[in-house]
Amino acid sequence: MQKAMKIAIVDDEQDMRQSISQWLALSGYDTETFPSAEEALKKLGPDYPGIVISDIKMPGMDGMAFLKKLMGSDSSLPVIMITGHGDVPMAVEAMRLGAFDFLEKPFNPDKMTQLAKKAANARRLTMDNRQLRKELSDGGQLMKKLIGTSPVMERLREDILDLGQADGHVLIDGETGTGKTLVAHALHAVGARAGKKFVLISCAALEEEQLSKRLFGPMQPEDIQLPAIEEARGGTLVLEDVEAL
Repeated sequence: MQKAMKIAIVDDEQDMRQSISQWLALSGYDTETFPSAEEALKKLGPDYPGIVISDIKMPGMDGMAFLKKLMGSDSSLPVIMITGHGDVPMAVEAMRLGAFDFLEKPFNPDKMTQLAKKAANARRLTMDNRQLRKELSDGGQLMKKLIGTSPVMERLREDILDLGQADGHVLIDGETGTGKTLVAHALHAVGARAGKKFVLISCAALEEEQLSKRLFGPMQPEDIQLPAIEEARGGTLVLEDVEAL
């Protein structure tokens, strides 16, 4: 069973902290609350296994200064900012500084839950990639993931570490079950794209029109996903069964 994602809620208003915490806890998240940015920073390290929801206007260290501290520690940490009515310019500035998104008071709890879900999925992917990268940097762990001591397997491991640093397309060829998807994850995890989006599309699983729409759009207004080409920008797009195109 997958462990519940943590959500740190930072707000100087106790009622607001508690209401957000209760709502998200009912949605299956492991919430913890902090009355100030200073208190939160004592707990939120660079590998915090969750996301942050913070008010912008707080006494002492405000939300913008708090966001800068968090981004300086872990630029991939999703931070959702809560703004007062009329503070949209401040929220836009927060997005420029690296905030994941913002909510304007009074906000719809369902919208908050939807945003939290998107942020949690992004964080889970980041943490998974970091773990894989850590394993790949450890020879013993790498041997467990990519089994074999033959010259071919040794060269494969070296190629992954080299190609992971390159900015170009890679064709991964092999029989079914030989670990092509693992290699794709490894290439993503050991390079500059680690921590960014990893998008995997099975070309054989979608009809031509569906595949074209999924890759390039246009998406419908009710779709929460971006076209895969846009969703994977800055990260990695993997086309499985590319021969089906």
